[in-house]
Amino acid sequence: MKKLLLTVLLCSASIWITNVKAENYKIDTENAHAFIQFKIKHLGYSWLLGRFNTFSGEFSYNENSPSDAKVSLNIDPASIDSNHAERDKHLRSKDFLNVGKYPRAHFESKSYKENADGTGVLTGNFTFHGVTKELVIEVAKIGHGADPWGGYRRGFEGKTSFALKDFGINYNLGPASKEVELFLSVEGIRK
Repeated sequence: MKKLLLTVLLCSASIWITNVKAENYKIDTENAHAFIQFKIKHLGYSWLLGRFNTFSGEFSYNENSPSDAKVSLNIDPASIDSNHAERDKHLRSKDFLNVGKYPRAHFESKSYKENADGTGVLTGNFTFHGVTKELVIEVAKIGHGADPWGGYRRGFEGKTSFALKDFGINYNLGPASKEVELFLSVEGIRK
């Protein structure tokens, strides 16, 4: 009887441990199923939109324990693309991103709090233009499931904003152009 009870307990524990294990995902940048886009007001009259073309990262997520989620993301600031070559050259310069001195931006999550409606708040350290500050990203689940190639995918979107001066970028674009908005669309392939 003791052996049977022990076997049942071990099997139950094994099932429980399997169910709480986080799934690890690689962000699918290779097939362009992830995006980092930005927008900032141009002199307060219109929006300047663009994206970073080169980035990589991974995340882990467990539906049974969402607060254990982790995200790590690397961005190549030199890959900035505002659909205008001369402007992009200026954005890469010392006036803005100074990509020669700061060739990498990095986000590393510290915590995630998920709401009942599938939205959540991701908090982490963002290193950009040589400055590291805490950044809060509003997150929404997009979906998850099997893909046609035998893999499994999970997707999220995130929105955040920050003042350029907080990261040492002090170029004067006018009073309405002090804050940049970021939009992230992330699709991960389970490892």
